[in-house]
Amino acid sequence: MTSTPFPFTAVVGQDDLRLALLLNAVSPAVGGVLVRGEKGTAKSTAVRALSALLPPVAVVPGCRFSCAPDAPDPGCPDGPHEPGTGTRRPARMVELPVGASEDRLVGALDIERALAEGVKAFEPGLLADAHRGILYVDEVNLLHDHLVDLLLDAAAMGASYVEREGVSVRHASKFLLVGTMNPEEGELRPQLLDRFGLTVEVAASREPDQRVEVVRRRLAHDDDPAGFAARWAGEEADVRARIVAARELLPSVVLGDAALRQIAATCAAFEVDGMRADIVMARTATALAAWAGRTDVLAEDVRQAALLALPHRRRRNPFDAPGLDEDKLDETLDEFGDQGDDDPDPDPDPGPDGPGGGGRPPEQGPEDGAGDAGPPPEAGTGDDPGPAPAGGGAGERSAVRPAEPYRTKVLSVPGLGEGTAGRRSRARTEHGRTTGDRRPRGALTKLHLAATVRAAAPHQRERGRAGRGLVVRRDDLRQATREGREGNLVLFVVDASGSMAARQRMSAVKGAVLSLLLDAYQRRDKVGLVTFRGSAADVALPPTSSVDAAAARLESLPTGGRTPLAAGLLKAHEVLRVERLRDPARRALVVVVTDGRATGGVEPVALAGRAARLFAAEGTASVVVDCESGPIRLGLAGQLAGELGGTAVTLDELRADSIAGLVKDVRETGSRRAA
Repeated sequence: MTSTPFPFTAVVGQDDLRLALLLNAVSPAVGGVLVRGEKGTAKSTAVRALSALLPPVAVVPGCRFSCAPDAPDPGCPDGPHEPGTGTRRPARMVELPVGASEDRLVGALDIERALAEGVKAFEPGLLADAHRGILYVDEVNLLHDHLVDLLLDAAAMGASYVEREGVSVRHASKFLLVGTMNPEEGELRPQLLDRFGLTVEVAASREPDQRVEVVRRRLAHDDDPAGFAARWAGEEADVRARIVAARELLPSVVLGDAALRQIAATCAAFEVDGMRADIVMARTATALAAWAGRTDVLAEDVRQAALLALPHRRRRNPFDAPGLDEDKLDETLDEFGDQGDDDPDPDPDPGPDGPGGGGRPPEQGPEDGAGDAGPPPEAGTGDDPGPAPAGGGAGERSAVRPAEPYRTKVLSVPGLGEGTAGRRSRARTEHGRTTGDRRPRGALTKLHLAATVRAAAPHQRERGRAGRGLVVRRDDLRQATREGREGNLVLFVVDASGSMAARQRMSAVKGAVLSLLLDAYQRRDKVGLVTFRGSAADVALPPTSSVDAAAARLESLPTGGRTPLAAGLLKAHEVLRVERLRDPARRALVVVVTDGRATGGVEPVALAGRAARLFAAEGTASVVVDCESGPIRLGLAGQLAGELGGTAVTLDELRADSIAGLVKDVRETGSRRAA
């Protein structure tokens, strides 16, 4: 990595991304930017380049929290500061790694000194470093939930709080929040999406000339970073000056009643939740006017603000692709517009590249956004997003759409795990209810106050305690052990053979799997999909955090042919073996969706039984979703569940509102059978 960043103005295309970043530079109150897009689309390059365009900031000399000298934070841990003349330094861009700890983000409080001396010895974290600058989170969708919550709370309140057993530290933390993500690797929860002010979709250009220019500039920068930056210094200076001018003009911009009516009507028409969208749109429209050098907000500003602030707030579940119906948007703006002759400039200049400025999020074509769960291709068109399932032939039937998803019963892995934080199975985690204590291994993160006092109390006389304070040594400190929930790998093994091919039946089966996928998304699981039919099994989707990709593979899944159940189970066993090497702490839950029949080959039923017993021998948790229907039931799915050491549940029992009970611990049935 070179020490000279790629110039912001040298980024080819990506007008929406650049405009959204510049609007936040003009008005940080807009609330940050979430950049969604495929890999290799200059997301990180543009964000890192923005910091060079921000005006320098004046700070109190020696303050670790970047207090402004003319208005220092009265609660600054390094204060109090007297107002006066400060020093100027460049605006910072602080990067939050995906694997960062909570202490690294918010800072660490020295609990030992706090208890023994009553002082707040505080080591600032990244939220303090980013104050009055940029906080950048690459792959924000992979960040742990509790870190995302802390991050977005600080962004909303403008302050960070560290609370440890009654001892608290607060400091100002106002920053431009920018997150980037590849939707193929999983989505953010809708309530967290809403906390980002703007969102943009980016994709690589399909125009050969533009791609050539991207490569040409990248190679030129890599060969001579300083010389390349010098060639773009004039353009950089112009944009930097424009940001300063827009910031100065911003307080003078008037948001009239007509524009406010359009904003409110647009948010109501698109049925966004809450009022945050209205506020963000108002701030964005105001910033657009300032960026264009105007003091009045026009209808075009409102339209552009809607295209940047509303698409991600339209999602109701992870299978919805973000976006807006632009015809509906125009109709709403026309209906509630009252600009009349007060709109002298129908084509403002909100962006650095001339009229239009790129406020329209690019619409993804069939080659873009592989992780987004848009409408699936019709069967038979050749556009199946996944590899063609093995064993197709004359008996193959076209894909049927799944039934409507529903809320499912909770399926969990038995025992106590130590995997990635999530919401499915019991686990030892950093967050949750306190269940005990232990001596800290390394840095103390969660103090067990009562246990620490008990450990220190017997030694107070020999330590010469004289006053009311408790004399605490390092050996007295106790780490709280907590129990919460973990995310699991939910591996679906779906029977797509001819015995499942009745359209109504397969629609119900797909609806059940889609419901379980939605449940996996809400519980922060990884998912994988193995299908079997004809003569072999196929890994339709390797383990991933992108449940919408799994939904797309499922919806386009055709059926027909024999039932190679053993092949499906063996393929699933191999997938789990490889995944344990990659992620050994994440426990697996295998969900086999079948009627239990096995055909093809020599002794298919016995072979399937032997394959199933491999899972039982390794203690892999499993559930068989029994899809058998009709008046005559063979009970083969129940037998398969017994071989797996798991439990069987019918499609009806899978529903959360079903009268029939579902065993939450997927091995409880096996325990009762053994007893």
